[in-house]
Amino acid sequence: QVRLVESGGGLVQAGGSLRLSCAASGRTVSSFSMGWFRQDPGKEREFVGGISWNGGNTDYADSVKGRFTISADNAKNTVYLQMNSLKPEDTAVYYCAAVINFGTRVVVTARGYAYWGQGTQVTVSS
Repeated sequence: QVRLVESGGGLVQAGGSLRLSCAASGRTVSSFSMGWFRQDPGKEREFVGGISWNGGNTDYADSVKGRFTISADNAKNTVYLQMNSLKPEDTAVYYCAAVINFGTRVVVTARGYAYWGQGTQVTVSS
């Protein structure tokens, strides 16, 4: 059984940084295409960024390009989302997602993912 657990959320001032972690169990992250999404109450879950199964490709939402970076540590079976230059509009619950996908393209839609973490709150104050 695949389990994803996010951590690293919290409260930060605008301009600050946070690093979210997504620890996977049940299967190695190297066999997954991984993604990060975020959701505000009353809004749809929004793609933030993703990484292909072999780490060869990454993709990001326009709103976070140049500020957020996804990386994977296969030895720790963990995927990270480094968030810099945070803005108040980045405030949301952030979710980690995974799907067994050996393609080279990043999965950018929520329905394309099979496994989800419980989410971690990120709050950016102005």
